[in-house]
Amino acid sequence: MLAMPRVLGYADPLSVAPGETIRFMVGTLDGPRRYRAEVVRVVCGDTGPGGPKTVRVPTPVDGEHQGTPQHLDAGSYVIVERPDAFAGLRRFTLEAIIQPTRVPVRPTARPQVIMGTWAEDARAGFALMLDEAGALAVLAGAGGGREPASATTGVPLTPRRWYQVGAVVDLAAGTVTLSQTPLAEHTPSAERPLTMDARIPPMAPPPAGAFFLAAARRGTEDGRLRTMWHFNGKIDRPRVVGDEAPLAVWDLAADIAGDRVTDRSTHALHGRTVNAPKRAVTGHNWDGSEMDWRRAPEQYGAIHFHDDDLHDAAWRPSLRWTVPADTRSGVYALRLEAEGGPEFWVVFYVRPPRNGPRARAAFLASTATYLAYSNYRARMRPGPSELYIGALPMVDGTDILLMHHPELGGSSYDTHSDGSGVCHVSRLRPIVNTRPTGWLWNLFLDFCLLDWLEATGQPYDVVTDDDLHAEGADLLAPYTVVLTGCHPEYYSREMLDALERYLGRGGRLMYMGGNGFYWRVSYPPAQPGLLEVRRAEDGTRAWVEAVGEYYHSSTGEYGGLWRRQGRPPNMLAGVGFVAQGFDRSSYYRRTGASRDPRVTFMFEGVADEVLGDFGHSGSGAAGLELDAFSTGLGSPAHALVVATSEDHSNAFQLVNEEMNVSFAGADGRFSPAVRADIVFFEHPGGGAVFSTGSIAYVGSLDHNGYDNNIARLTGNVLRRFLDATPFVMPSARPA
Repeated sequence: MLAMPRVLGYADPLSVAPGETIRFMVGTLDGPRRYRAEVVRVVCGDTGPGGPKTVRVPTPVDGEHQGTPQHLDAGSYVIVERPDAFAGLRRFTLEAIIQPTRVPVRPTARPQVIMGTWAEDARAGFALMLDEAGALAVLAGAGGGREPASATTGVPLTPRRWYQVGAVVDLAAGTVTLSQTPLAEHTPSAERPLTMDARIPPMAPPPAGAFFLAAARRGTEDGRLRTMWHFNGKIDRPRVVGDEAPLAVWDLAADIAGDRVTDRSTHALHGRTVNAPKRAVTGHNWDGSEMDWRRAPEQYGAIHFHDDDLHDAAWRPSLRWTVPADTRSGVYALRLEAEGGPEFWVVFYVRPPRNGPRARAAFLASTATYLAYSNYRARMRPGPSELYIGALPMVDGTDILLMHHPELGGSSYDTHSDGSGVCHVSRLRPIVNTRPTGWLWNLFLDFCLLDWLEATGQPYDVVTDDDLHAEGADLLAPYTVVLTGCHPEYYSREMLDALERYLGRGGRLMYMGGNGFYWRVSYPPAQPGLLEVRRAEDGTRAWVEAVGEYYHSSTGEYGGLWRRQGRPPNMLAGVGFVAQGFDRSSYYRRTGASRDPRVTFMFEGVADEVLGDFGHSGSGAAGLELDAFSTGLGSPAHALVVATSEDHSNAFQLVNEEMNVSFAGADGRFSPAVRADIVFFEHPGGGAVFSTGSIAYVGSLDHNGYDNNIARLTGNVLRRFLDATPFVMPSARPA
């Protein structure tokens, strides 16, 4: 059986400059145990013999340490930390409009709390909830060793249907009235309103306690609050009435962009969200007349909670390292290992000194994309993946780890336990698949590019998407050349704007991959460490965003493809995503444009007509995901397509947005549209762009000891791009 890592960790911040301190949060599985730690600079992944290639960096954190478990409290909720406000209640009413989304499944069925102060450790408080059968219920207890009391309608609610629910509770009299009213919807239903009176033993008011929406208090552990009985679904218009007057009326349509939950009553019992539940979601009264939550906030008065949401693991710092002033910029990792399991890599990035010397070339690490794929689970789920991969998926101990520990959170390619898509992913948790070993994708494949830069002696700095989003074009200004990784798929508006400005100032961009600049993302300003993506309307998607929920909660931006928002990747890079396939990679064939004098520099020493019929990714340079030239989508008319791929298999299919209707022959055997294009063009600012059009491209650089036509062509481009001589637009050339 595959062994799981026995020690996990994550770093904060993700990108650190010399002179700054990085913290490592480390936790062990299955009880306290000793672990070994060391910091390394990673040169390459384990694509070749003896890999991964690392350079050890002596630090004070090196050596053995005593590790202890650090728990994850997954599941989103709202907490109102005013226990005094809810103490002494004898007669009160709890009301909300809810849409449950997860059917209770035995034998794992558990209650789901809608609202209340229930504290399991004290066996005290009250809660309006769904019981193990999915029926509306009330739980109340005064603590002090006395048994709590409960009442239930015994009639389960229908998932994904809206209900007005409520409970009138009189603890002194021992009476409870439960009511559930299905709201009118376009789908007919035989359900009728239900009101039920019940008796419970009279009891004293519960002690003071924090108030929760969508969860209950389990207790504390290591000084941290632990929760339980998380609600799956939407809660709208929650309120508490005490002694015939409103005690709290929470407006969930207010402050959508942050974590604040506003109380409109006179008591100002404001709360905060925990673990980033989904906001900017349609409420019970959404009528389809408006898709933008900012224009009709009264129709977006709900929050969608999930029992597996996770934002900040909030682990205690275990190790710290202040990066010395002379530390080289690069991709680094804290390598952890404990007895009985494989090593665990905590990857982080050392950027160049903030006010110091820079290399002339920068590798732009696709940290937004790495995060979008973080803790990807699909390889362990049954489904169509074997068909489009063309093989059985290969799994390792980290895949097993994710199955045993779902509280680690999923990727933006996964779905929550209720089937809705994961639109928030966080770097503030252990991430198992951003590492130099294992699955040939994203950072793992990007190491092939870094390995080639190292082997050719080319100095380079490493900066990240996170840095670019925060600092804009000024981050790139010192560099003559910026090289992307193999798959810069997820991009914020700030990042796109920065690259455009960089090119406009004479910068040179080498887009070294495929399926880049594809999905729009945002970094929620009020929730550091989080990334938001809404997979709206179109595109090749792992899940489809709910109708009416296309706008980001954090920024109000319209989500989905940049292509659907007037900024196709072709405008920036000359190529855009057209097809994907995962069985084998192919090669490029040079075009007549490769003889144009404008690209003579590119083909010096390259006599071959066929390029890249070799490589780590499917034995070719043109594979996995492919980008092609299209003037209709904004590829510059003066750009040169110097090579194009051919001979793709039937596993390569055109992506959704390339087809208005499905049709036979849209695969790599028959369709000329299924291809990767290598493109070059000059930029008006004196810079230029080189694009490979394929994720697999960088996997061919080290073939034959770095002596091959892909490496030679790429080296020619890099040398010319490092040359300060401005590129001249064709129309501006002398006659």
